[in-house]
Amino acid sequence: MAPLESLEKEYPLIDSNFQSFCASHGIFSVEDFLLHDLDALLSFTDNHSTSQTLKQGIDQLISIIDALHPPLLNGLQLLEDAQRNKHVLSTGCEGIDALLRGGLREGQLTELVGSSSSGKTQACLLSASTVVAKHKSSVIYLDTGNSFSPQRIAHFVGQSSGHIFGNQADHMLKKVLDRIICYSVFDVYHMFDVLHQLKINLRSEIVKSNQHVRLLIVDSISSLITPILGGSGPQEVYKLIGLF
Repeated sequence: MAPLESLEKEYPLIDSNFQSFCASHGIFSVEDFLLHDLDALLSFTDNHSTSQTLKQGIDQLISIIDALHPPLLNGLQLLEDAQRNKHVLSTGCEGIDALLRGGLREGQLTELVGSSSSGKTQACLLSASTVVAKHKSSVIYLDTGNSFSPQRIAHFVGQSSGHIFGNQADHMLKKVLDRIICYSVFDVYHMFDVLHQLKINLRSEIVKSNQHVRLLIVDSISSLITPILGGSGPQEVYKLIGLF
C-alpha cells in the first residue's frame, strides 16, 4: 500500500510531524497503519504537544482507508452484485461452469478441493487454455509440484480448435502457450516473493496491454502449506484460482 509520505500533498494532516510520529512506532505505510493497534496509537498521542493534530491525522488516515473500500453488503446484495457486475470466464468444462453459475468470476477466489488424482490439475490446465484461447488474455500459473503439462494444454487446444489443422493449429497452440506464464515455486516464501513481484509488474504495466492478465492459478497451495503446519496428510488437495 501507499507510503504515508505520498499522501502529504493531498492530505495536509499527514504532514512531516505526523509521519515522524508514525515512524517512531514502525509505521511507514498505510499497510503498516492497518496492522497497528489503533487504540495504543491513540494513547501514545497524549504524550505529544501536538496530540490533537496527531489524532486528527489518524482520523484522516482512517477516512482515506474507508473511502477505498465499498460498504458492507449482506449475502443477497453480494449475490445480486456478482450476477449484475462481475465478468464471468468459462473454465472450459460445462459441469464446473454449471456449479459455478457460469464460470470463474472476476475479482473472486475459487478453491478446488478433492482427493489425489481427482482431476484438479486438469481443471486448472483446461481453465488456463480456455481463458487464453477464447478471451485472448494471459494466465499466470504458479506450479508447486511440477504438474504443469504443455502436452495437456496442447490436447485441450486441439479439442477446442475443432476444424483447424496443420500450420494454423500449430500457430494457435503457440499463441496459447506463449500467454500462459508459468512459475515454478516450491515453498510458500518463494510464492510470496513471486506474487509481490507480479503485483509490481502489473502495476507498472510491464505486462503488454495485448496480453492482459485475467487469471492466476496456484497448483497447489496445500503442498506449500502442509510442511509449515507439520502435517503428513495427502498433498495436492487445494488448487486456488484467482480472477483479476
